[in-house]
Amino acid sequence: MTLVLFFILFLYLVFIAQLISGFNKLESFEKTEKKPITSFSIIVPFRNEEKNLPKLLKSISNLNYPVELLEIILVDDFSTDASERICINWRLANGLIESTLLENLRLSNSPKKDAISRAIPIVKNKWIITTDADCIVPKNWLQTLDDFIQNKQPEMVVGAVIYKTKNNWFHHFQQLDLISLQGTTIGSFGLGKPFMCNGANFAYTKNLFQEIGGFSGINNTASGDDVLLLQKAIAYNKDKVCYLKNDDFIVKTKPINDLYELFMQRVRWASKTSSYQTNYPKLLAVIVLAMNISLVVSFGLWYFGKFDLRLFAMALILKYGIDYVLLYKTNGYLRNKALIPPLASSLFYPIFSSFVGIYSLFGSFNWKGRKFSK
Repeated sequence: MTLVLFFILFLYLVFIAQLISGFNKLESFEKTEKKPITSFSIIVPFRNEEKNLPKLLKSISNLNYPVELLEIILVDDFSTDASERICINWRLANGLIESTLLENLRLSNSPKKDAISRAIPIVKNKWIITTDADCIVPKNWLQTLDDFIQNKQPEMVVGAVIYKTKNNWFHHFQQLDLISLQGTTIGSFGLGKPFMCNGANFAYTKNLFQEIGGFSGINNTASGDDVLLLQKAIAYNKDKVCYLKNDDFIVKTKPINDLYELFMQRVRWASKTSSYQTNYPKLLAVIVLAMNISLVVSFGLWYFGKFDLRLFAMALILKYGIDYVLLYKTNGYLRNKALIPPLASSLFYPIFSSFVGIYSLFGSFNWKGRKFSK
């Protein structure tokens, strides 16, 4: 077990060190304050989001961007609450912003992909940008993206997402988990091996979406409207896929308040891994899962007197140390504040992550009142 633990640890340290190196290589984008010329269509799929939609729609109303270059398409995925009424009222109060409210049309195993596909045919603008109903977008969101597009000429742009948390451990745990995913995303782009993104802050041209066949071939999974589409785009033309690293292009979203719901969300995210198109992200996922499982098993063996506590502590400290470097760098970009050493979260995370990883390989999950099978 000692040899297995430290072999996995060695591989883990190598991969995380590579991601840290990639993070350092990816430069921040400095805005040049060009006159906005890019037209955007914001697509927002939603289901039972009456508590969150008002904040998102208010942030869209406050965007620092010409309204004549903007439209918003809201796609209702059969909500049973007051979400539709909230959207109608917002449209009436914001007539200067061109908007459309659609009902989703279920055609696949993925409601969100169906919702985006429902909106695509009526999109009037060159660029599509997706976000979620539980998000808040910064006022210079589109202005920054337009500047980046004019300078870099991409066809797909990935941005960061961070939680707006309350001061409790459960929210901070989720924040650290999301920061690690964001750090991995940035690091992979810096390495030239991008494979992750978040649909809450994801932009691409309508032309690219159509050229790569949209969600065809990837709509068998319930999730993946972001990551799997990104990987199709990379396979088609990697040079046109970029990460936008700028403080004004960070979208905020809400953490979850229930452990079971958090577990189901992470299972939904992890279920996409088997559909990845390249070997690098699959290998990284296997190593991360193996690292967490090996720590849990080693601790269990120590508890029953079958493993040396000093070896377990050494492995845990080495993993914690390199994780902290990536978390520290990512936190500095996303939150611009000090990162309190996450000791308690680091002890709990291997257990939580192991259960999520193993369950996602075989189990079904519930989300938004629906059950999805692997």
